[in-house]
Amino acid sequence: MSTVRLLVGTRKGAFVMTSDGKRERWEVSGPHFAGWEVYHLNASPADPNRLYASQSSGWFGQVLQRSDDGGQTWEAVGNEFQYEGEVSTHKWYDGSPHPWVFARVWHLEPSLTDRDTVYAGVEDAALFRTVDGGQTWQELSGLRTHSSAPSWAPGAGGLCLHTIVLDPANPDRIFAAISAAGAFRSDDAGKTWRPINRGLRSEGIPDPNAEVGHCVHRIAAHPSRPNVLFMQKHWDVMRSDDAGESWQEISGNLPSDFGFAIDVHAHEPETIYVVPIKSDSHHFPPDGKLRVYRSRTGGNEWEALTYGLPQRDCYVNVLRDAMAVDSLDSCGVYFGTTGGQVYGSADAGDSWTPIVRDLPAVVSVEVQTLP
Repeated sequence: MSTVRLLVGTRKGAFVMTSDGKRERWEVSGPHFAGWEVYHLNASPADPNRLYASQSSGWFGQVLQRSDDGGQTWEAVGNEFQYEGEVSTHKWYDGSPHPWVFARVWHLEPSLTDRDTVYAGVEDAALFRTVDGGQTWQELSGLRTHSSAPSWAPGAGGLCLHTIVLDPANPDRIFAAISAAGAFRSDDAGKTWRPINRGLRSEGIPDPNAEVGHCVHRIAAHPSRPNVLFMQKHWDVMRSDDAGESWQEISGNLPSDFGFAIDVHAHEPETIYVVPIKSDSHHFPPDGKLRVYRSRTGGNEWEALTYGLPQRDCYVNVLRDAMAVDSLDSCGVYFGTTGGQVYGSADAGDSWTPIVRDLPAVVSVEVQTLP
């Protein structure tokens, strides 16, 4: 029987949870790096026992960790992130120039085929890559030095590169999303980039059709259809059928089109999941009811998934990296909350069970399906 492994990053450490294919009972290991913020914990598709973790603290700064035994033991790996070329400026909240700084690693995206290659999205927004298992990191500077970069301004969480999507059909194609600059695509393995934001509409910037300046919260794609992208934006759920060349809104009958997390069913490319939040000032579910919404039609028509989730007095949030799906049949769906709960569904969202209830605030959730 298959094994499912959840990798959970929180504000006070990382946790590894394992279950068999029934996904009814879970063993919890952790906290690893207790007391540290673990922004992201992810596994190499090329080697299921190779894990990478981004840990950070205001006192000790940024540290990257690697495990080669599924999270039983860890070692700190190379943590020198050198920007290439001149470090320029971007815009601050008030529009004034602000020098680029390195604050933390938000997202780690291992290569689909090579256990030693990993991409890292950092704050202030830049993209790095290692090809030696994290020992050394080189910037893919074409993104940070894009002609639009001086006009980028931070979102409420900072100027962070928080999403990296690798195209399994085209190893030279990479998608990245930056808050609050927008979505970008490279077709030459990260050397050059261009914005892919046509069709997005955003308040708070002078030109609602601006090429950059959009606060994208998350992008997701199904491996079998890498040209079809789904986006949860700062207001609006969006879809692109042409690798980001154009976007259409698919918010439909959602109670709110604001949120952070979005993901795609493992076996049904037109089935997507979001967790609506009331507003950008109220980061909790509408009406205090925690509801995952599922569309089986690629958007516009949505159904609330509530069985097993609290439907009164619930005021947690689900952050952008805190939802994942497994590859079993039926598809498992998982998400973590800022209240420290991790919920799982073994039936594609029809019913939910709390795996754990009292963790620190959950920042990220990833899942592995192991033989």
